[in-house]
Order: sequence, then structure tokens, then C-alpha cells
Amino acid sequence: MSGLSRRRFLGLSGGAGVLLAAGLAGPRLLGRAAATGELLTSEVPLPPPFQVPLPLPAVLRPIARDADADRYEIVQRQATVELLPGVRTPIWGYEGTFPGPTIESRSGRTTIVRHRNELPVPTVVHLHGGRTPPESDGYPTDLVLPAGGWRMTHHGMVDPDAKITQSVRDYVYPLQQRASMLWYHDHRMDFTGPAVYRGLAGLHFVRDAEEDALPLPRGERELPLVITDRAFAADGSMRYPSLDATLSTVPGVEEPYVAGVLGDVVLVNGAPWPVAEVSATHYRLRVLNASNARRYDLAFDPPPPAGPAFTQIGSDQGLLDAPRAHDHLPIAPAERYDVVVDFGRYPVGTEVTLLNRTGSGSTAHVMRCRVARRGTEDSHIPERLSTTEPLNRTQARVIREFSFRGMPSGGRHGWTIGGEVYSPTRTDVRPRLGDVEIWRFVADLHHPIHLHLVPFRVLSRGGREPGPFDGGLKDTVDLRPGEAVEVITRFDGYRGRYMFHCHNSEHEDMGMMANFETV
Repeated sequence: MSGLSRRRFLGLSGGAGVLLAAGLAGPRLLGRAAATGELLTSEVPLPPPFQVPLPLPAVLRPIARDADADRYEIVQRQATVELLPGVRTPIWGYEGTFPGPTIESRSGRTTIVRHRNELPVPTVVHLHGGRTPPESDGYPTDLVLPAGGWRMTHHGMVDPDAKITQSVRDYVYPLQQRASMLWYHDHRMDFTGPAVYRGLAGLHFVRDAEEDALPLPRGERELPLVITDRAFAADGSMRYPSLDATLSTVPGVEEPYVAGVLGDVVLVNGAPWPVAEVSATHYRLRVLNASNARRYDLAFDPPPPAGPAFTQIGSDQGLLDAPRAHDHLPIAPAERYDVVVDFGRYPVGTEVTLLNRTGSGSTAHVMRCRVARRGTEDSHIPERLSTTEPLNRTQARVIREFSFRGMPSGGRHGWTIGGEVYSPTRTDVRPRLGDVEIWRFVADLHHPIHLHLVPFRVLSRGGREPGPFDGGLKDTVDLRPGEAVEVITRFDGYRGRYMFHCHNSEHEDMGMMANFETV
């Protein structure tokens, strides 16, 4: 088992036993391997699927450009929108939309985003996947206080090193990184889950010359797909089981949902089970799972007449070295896929449903693609896509081990890394800038683990070679119950304080985060 003795492995992965003893685990956690969480059902009638067109998030225009940087402004504000047909839903949105506007940047050119907080609570913005200086990374206590004023009442936010601003903050992204699809979202300590659930998430594309030179689908044949699940209350609002609905004092969720909140409505770009009209040509699908806790296993029905449905060309952190073919795509919260689909293999008039093979009832479907017309094919997938730095075990200066498991904390259910509940004043790891390290993660249940600052490669899974979906550079890796995964990375870019954490938002809010500082 990749150097772990059985005794040591059982000790690291014994969290499931701890959960059972604490009353945390039950059929909703351990009975079905595909889901860690509890379903929250809607109180409004759900619309029939495949009735609304797929919307595309608006692309934000810069307010200024100079020789060195592009500047943007985003207002975080409350709004009322129509997500379900005929139903008015209050949201918290970047520019008042859900998802927020998309930002398009060039690799190596600085993007500066000024955020103004007109919401009733503090916020923090994290560019997920960004190679970002620590002061702009979105550390969870680096608050932007509301423009309308705020009295600090939540004791968990006490952090002497927090960088707190009033009303506005400029986030500076040098973007010294390759082309990839990133996303930005709220990252406030203890309240990330409900804030993102209410709408605080958006896409950020980084483009570069290497990607531009490839004959891949582009323009209207490149479709971003932000997949989320939500539940709706009787008044049309998003239903979420916060202990404190104001998101200002008591963090966490009601006891049945401590493993994660699963909704019964699947939204794509904010629309329920939408329809995209496509031509009988290649399309590039940029897929993000922006759900709090739900995993998806995406597949087409009907499958194409010959060969796998998806050709993967990229992962979380950009292009693969070479394409990989898949007939389905398992995707955990915060993971991304960059895939090409050839709709030319279907007759014009075919309706192709994107299924969620781990869902049931209303969550078994995601969206539909209607092959509406013929088209001129002007793209293809090259045999070689990119070249990235290889890393191997001999380069690693240290191997570190971390267990991700649940246990009681302060009389309540909690989630821990290495047996510790998160504290902003504790530094858990100090890697040296420029060093290569191997980090070994062991899980009790499902945990998608995200590292800030650095991309990594999956080195092993379950003591064996990486799985078929582990290719390329990643920033989030999904752990299955009882599984050990090793990742390898070089800690470069910037000195400072960063984080790693579970990207199940309920786990994150209830303690499953830790600090590292590059020194």
C-alpha cells in the first residue's frame, strides 16, 4: 500500500469508526459510496426538465487597461432572479447574477479585480486554482467588511494576522500560470458553504499562446458548464439548513446535514436541466462541479454510436500532455474537466441527455444537447497537447501524511485534518519555497482535497498507479472512503500563508482546513 503498513493505514483511516462511535455516520454517509451528504428537498413544484435554454454567463469587460494590467470591478450584492421558471429567488451574486460574470485573462498579464461588498455580511474572494500572492489569495479571515457596516460578533474570526478592509478590496492576480479554467468564490471562514450556495461563484479563464495555437473548438463551440445542485423553499428562496440564517454568528448546519448538503434541483449555469442546441460538429465543454457536496458521474444517453463519448484534453490546471478517452466523467466538488465531444457522430435531430449516473429521481439528469443542424467542422484534437514538468519520487525532499476524518468537536459534529480542527493561528506545515514534496492523504469518507497556490500531480491512488481520471495537473483530488492518495508538487511562486482543505463546503466550514506557509 505504497509504503504504508497495514497497521499505520488503519490508524490513519480509522475515521469511519470514529464517526460511527460519535453518531456521525449512518446510512446517509456510508450506505452509498456515491454520496456523502443528505438530500434537502424543495418545497416548490419542480419544473419539467429540458424546457429552458442553456444560458451562458456574461463576460465582464475591464474598466481600464494599461501596459501592465487589466482592471475590473465587481459589486457583491443581493438580487432577485428567476432560476426556476416563474419563481423569484433571492440570491447573493457577483454583479447580482448567478453564476457571477466570467473574467477572461491572458497568462502572464496581471488582472486586478476590485470587489465592493454590498452584502449584509463580510466576504472573502478566493481565485480557485490561481497562482496568487498570499495577500490576494482569499485567506478566510482576510475579510472585506460590508459597506453598510459590521460589528464583529463571531468569535471564530479572531486572527491577529487577518488583513481586513472596509467595503472594497483590490485582488491582484499576476497569473504566472498556464491556460486553464479557474473559478472564484466566497471563502469566508465558517460560512463558505451557505455563501456559495446563495450564489457567490463565477468563472475565470486564463488563456495563453500555446492553447491558442491548437485547432480546438472555440467561440460558440466552447461551452462553460457550471453544475450546481440546490433546493428551493416555498417562497422561492434557496433552502439551506444553516444554524444561523443571517450567517453572522453561529456557523454550521443542522445535524442531519453535517456530512454535506445535497439539493434536488440540478442547475447548469443557473438554469434547471437546460437544453443546448448544437451543430453536428466538435464542441469543447468546460465543466465545473460548483456544488457544495454532490458528486456527479456524467455520461451521455444515448452514447455515441462508436467509441467513447468524451475526449479529455485538460484537467483542473490546464491541458493534458495528450488526449484521454472516457465514456463517463466522475467529478467531485471543485474539480474541472476540459473535454471535446463530437456531436457529428449523432444524426441531426438527435436529443442527447447528459446523465448523472450517481443521481436518482430529479438528480439523475443534468442537461440535454439537441443536435439541431449540420455544421462545417473546423477543429480537431491533436495527438500532443502540451508539455508539463515531470516530477518523480526521487525529487521529493519530504513525504507528509494527513488524515481527513470526522470527530466530535466542542460538543458538536466536526471535521478534522490530522485530528485537528482548523485554527487560523496555527501553522500546520512549512514547506520550503522551491522544494518538491509528496503529500499523502487518507480519508474516512468522500473528501475532495484542494491545495491553494500550487498545482500537483496524483502520484498513486490506493497504493497503485493513478486512476484514469487523475491525469494532468490538478488542484483538487477526490478521495473515496478509506482511500489513500499521494500527490506530488513543487512549492514555488510566493512565500506566505496558504491553505489546504476539503472542498465539501460543509466539511470545510466545520473545521476541515489547515494552514501551510511557504518559507
